Amino acid sequence: MGNKIKIGILGGGQLARMSAHAAQRLGFELVILEKEKKSPAGQLTHHEFVGWVDDDSLMQEFAKTSDVITLENEFVDSERIKFLEDLGKKVFPSSKTIKLIQDKFIQKKTLSKKGIPVPKFMEINDKISYQKISSQFVDQFLLKSRKMGYDGYGNALIKSEKEYQKAVESLTSRHAELMAEEFVKFSMELAVMIVRTKKEIRAYPVVQTIQENHICKIVIAPARISKKIRETATEIAIEAVKAVNGFGIFGVELFLTGENELLVNEMAPRPHNSGHYTIDACVTSQFENHIRAVMELPLGSTEMIKPYAVMINILGKQNGDGILQNYNDILSVDDVHLHLYGKDKSRKGRKMGHFTLLGTNLDTLFQQARLLETKIFI
Repeated sequence: MGNKIKIGILGGGQLARMSAHAAQRLGFELVILEKEKKSPAGQLTHHEFVGWVDDDSLMQEFAKTSDVITLENEFVDSERIKFLEDLGKKVFPSSKTIKLIQDKFIQKKTLSKKGIPVPKFMEINDKISYQKISSQFVDQFLLKSRKMGYDGYGNALIKSEKEYQKAVESLTSRHAELMAEEFVKFSMELAVMIVRTKKEIRAYPVVQTIQENHICKIVIAPARISKKIRETATEIAIEAVKAVNGFGIFGVELFLTGENELLVNEMAPRPHNSGHYTIDACVTSQFENHIRAVMELPLGSTEMIKPYAVMINILGKQNGDGILQNYNDILSVDDVHLHLYGKDKSRKGRKMGHFTLLGTNLDTLFQQARLLETKIFI
């Protein structure tokens, strides 16, 4: 297969697929490890390993084929990342960084210790009563799985002891350890992509994210916030990445409260849904900068090429084949940038793709994007 540099990715979903597109444009080959054949990213390479990280011999083969390794989500246990490092492979982010991020309680503790603003939080164990927990928070609080939570899975809003008991039972089936966190009454949810190498650090514009059923549905770039809030959010996001000694690309989600206070909600050590707009709206996409960072190459410009962008996630509207039913309706819009992820099956709420619109008038773009979204059937 020649001597091209091969970048290994743990995971073969849409984030790996979009990273693969960027890597191939730069002349690199991809090695994918995923549980099933023909994953969205696996479709793009001859080097597809089927299985998972608990298989030592498979991991050794994967490592032998890869020159450098990265990941598409933070759910790979840090010990399995260390296994690859012990084989002499560079992994971005490192097992130490992943260890500080993948457990949300440890993540919050790490950020808090460094003076980074976060919501009030506490560890939950068998010895702590509901009364003691509820006394720490006003009216209501969130109960969270410390690991394996995403897109709203692994969270429960608690307003009574009955809800608490029910949520403990449900969440511990996902992950044994739990934490409680203050329910933040935010005026806006924000996100910032930060990319970092040993030589440089760059920030993308601060964006607004709008959730639907706990899934990021719409991204508005840049967020309509004051210059001061924008600068503070960027500074906090950069400090958060430094706090976990992170190298690579990171998504940092923040709450903006009614009092204009910023709090870090969560961070992800990988390309992030809130950064998909960068493929079409920025000089260098989050995925290309992810690959550049992994390869320790100079980072590209994070500037936008038009004043505004609106990105909408295409979520499955039915259970069935993952085929867009009406390409003509969507592609008849001159300036739409459509991205589908190559998933065989659609189900209600599943992320099947996204589209982005760029322009100079944000209100017009937003209306146009919302209208277009209603026409998509997949």
